[in-house]
Amino acid sequence: MDRPRATTSPAPDLEAPDAPAPTPTSVEAAVLAAARAAKEAQPAIATMHRGAKDAVLLAMADSLVERTEEILEANARDLAAADAAGMDPGLRDRLALTAARVAAIAQQLRAAAALPDPVGEVVRGSILANGLELRQVRVALGVVGMVYEARPNVTVDAAGLCLKAGSAVVLRGGSAALHSNTALIAVLRDVLVASDLPADLIVGIDEHGREGVDVLMRARGLIDVLIPRGGAGLIQAVVRGSQVPVIETGTGNTHVLIDETADLELAAQIVENAKTQRIGVCNSLETLLVHRGIAERALPVIAAVLAPHGVTLHADDAARAILETAGSEGQGLRVVPATAADWDTEYLALDLAVRVVPDLDAAIAHIRAHSSGHTESILTADRSAERRFLAEVDSAVVMANASTRFSDGGEFGFGAEIGISTQKLHARGPMGLIELTSTKWLVIGDGQIRP
Repeated sequence: MDRPRATTSPAPDLEAPDAPAPTPTSVEAAVLAAARAAKEAQPAIATMHRGAKDAVLLAMADSLVERTEEILEANARDLAAADAAGMDPGLRDRLALTAARVAAIAQQLRAAAALPDPVGEVVRGSILANGLELRQVRVALGVVGMVYEARPNVTVDAAGLCLKAGSAVVLRGGSAALHSNTALIAVLRDVLVASDLPADLIVGIDEHGREGVDVLMRARGLIDVLIPRGGAGLIQAVVRGSQVPVIETGTGNTHVLIDETADLELAAQIVENAKTQRIGVCNSLETLLVHRGIAERALPVIAAVLAPHGVTLHADDAARAILETAGSEGQGLRVVPATAADWDTEYLALDLAVRVVPDLDAAIAHIRAHSSGHTESILTADRSAERRFLAEVDSAVVMANASTRFSDGGEFGFGAEIGISTQKLHARGPMGLIELTSTKWLVIGDGQIRP
């Protein structure tokens, strides 16, 4: 029996001469031109030997220090606009530059220069039975696009790491840091020109706003990989909207567990450091879990070290009862009832969610349910509990008896980081030079053919 034929409308002819492509907007044309310029510039550094690349990074570091006043003047313009707009303190902290911070940014370039060059490294190799010689070697990614928020240090870190790894970079650091990023990029491009390299190895597109980001996300073939770094909204917008491959960096809803065997003096120091040393960064502590067996002793101690910093505790019922009994609020500490939303919040502020858990199993279950997969730490003297926590908590960085503030490429000895990846493909955790490379296979024969 013949089946009825399905009828469909003919597919539109996308190549038809009577259907011209829409004229690009001025922003689209500008961003695509910038991306194309970066792609054309990239071969100049793709195979440059380490000594030459390191010399460029060191010259950039020196130039940043020499032009600190110029950079700070630009940053002051951004800070004035931020203050007028009522920017969140955590975000403002990320935006602000000082002479010391500029010097620290320059030092990150020097640290990157001191690292081995990953490009050309042989990852593995073998000689097949037929005599073919195989080698898998590290190569540059090509052109890296960076989308981030109000973090001038990322402008330099990303540029330096990409150059060392043989890639060009297109930077979009947000309108809040427009003047700062423009000044920093100008310094770096001047050094490139003075080093007889194309200035377009480093390109900034901040002036093109959000429309520029949309264009960047569609620049497949010009941008090889896109890395978003910032708040959850920015990251998810890029992940969901990009046609370019994305390495997803994560927000930092980080956890510390005070286990029942923890040394309280050390625990207090670690919690204070993790929460207050710098509040506007993704590795600062956001949720404190306290084992029920130590909670009555631990919570007043923690409250005492956090109160002078003005930290507000978003505490569950058990934690609030202990703190009220201990009179912690009388010490100037603000305690408010925790809501369901608190367990999933990256505050980036002087706020801390606190929960009393009955045991290690409950702590691990809480982290599984609410963590962003960034960084978690257990404070314990129990090696069995430590081993379980390290093995069963599935985050990019899992620690024992250390502050979450160490979850950082610079602290890990990577020279600097381009972000902390919370996904599981290509890279996970702090991303340094090696994570900014891909690989290719080299196959060398002497006339072999496949039978």
